[in-house]
Amino acid sequence: MKKILILNGPNLNLLGKREPEIYGSQGFEEYFESLKTAFSSEVQLSYFQSNSEGTIIDKIHEVGFSYDGIVLNAGAYTHTSVAIADAIAAIESPVIEVHISNVYKRESFRHKSYLAQNCKGVIAGLGLMGYELAVRNLLG
Repeated sequence: MKKILILNGPNLNLLGKREPEIYGSQGFEEYFESLKTAFSSEVQLSYFQSNSEGTIIDKIHEVGFSYDGIVLNAGAYTHTSVAIADAIAAIESPVIEVHISNVYKRESFRHKSYLAQNCKGVIAGLGLMGYELAVRNLLG
């Protein structure tokens, strides 16, 4: 069975509470349970969230040579972290960058991703459904 990690970055622990007009009203843990159920026969899904850049890098290193893929929403680190971009470039597992909101309809600093050049693909603006689409793509 394939193994895929969903890795969320800073402030995504507040989904369902934080700016629901942008991010929706559903918490991620609830959504993740429905995602696990939907894919239970195809993939072992794991979930990890951290507000710390170093912890996110450590997790990428930990699974990046043994998992079949990583779905990464690095939050604001997408637009600032060369270190996370380097971690993605250093591993073998494919990574798909996901954003719940359409970052191109937001502030201009969100239009630049340091991660995208090292990712298999980018999904933005489709809400939580972006995670499901990323998992489907990694399953091939």
